[in-house]
Amino acid sequence: MSALVSFSIDVTKIDKSKIKDGKWLNLTLGIEDQTNQWGQNASCYHAQSKEERDAKVNRQYLGNGKVVWNNGNIKNAEQQGTTQAPQVEGDSLPF
Repeated sequence: MSALVSFSIDVTKIDKSKIKDGKWLNLTLGIEDQTNQWGQNASCYHAQSKEERDAKVNRQYLGNGKVVWNNGNIKNAEQQGTTQAPQVEGDSLPF
């Protein structure tokens, strides 16, 4: 683990149309180099599509927080390739 970020979001600001399959909400967490006057350096937004970013649509701010721990060695995540979920037939799930 490279970092822990503690933040709070205002759930009343969640755009319900952004919830996928009734349960998934894609978010973007931004971390700044400097803290603000409240000692916070992280912000949380609704994730934007490429089209929204290209059109310069304003981000929907949801909350803020702060990095509470890191090992000083955070790296960008890179996709390792696509994997496909195993196919499940019928009621073979254990739950």
